[in-house]
Amino acid sequence: MRLSARNQLPGIVTKITEGAVNGIVTLDVNGTPVTATISLAAIRELGLEPGKKAYAVIKATEVMVGLGEHLTLSARNQFPGKVMSVERGAVNSIVRMSVLNGLTVSATISNNAVDELGLESGKEALAVIKATSVMIGID
Repeated sequence: MRLSARNQLPGIVTKITEGAVNGIVTLDVNGTPVTATISLAAIRELGLEPGKKAYAVIKATEVMVGLGEHLTLSARNQFPGKVMSVERGAVNSIVRMSVLNGLTVSATISNNAVDELGLESGKEALAVIKATSVMIGID
């Protein structure tokens, strides 16, 4: 699978909770649950079921960065880790973090946010991703 999305996290489907139109798919990614809200049609088209290999796919622009180990938010996916690098652009920066027991997650956030949070290599931070921002892919 080749995509432009920077974040492609391999895992195993552990649970599917079906609703009327959408379902919540939970993947085990290096021992941590990652949840995605996708349509029931997509769940069926991809043949998702517990035990199947899949990828959580997240655009870097959908990843928020915070400070602390867990924030009281509605966002389901909160992964504590460390900043590996900050690549500054004219307006935004790409922040690369080591999370989920050694995987890299990239976030595109404003330079102002980088400065306000004091983000730099080695700083502990939290990658936050809404379940509705997570896509599921298969090989």
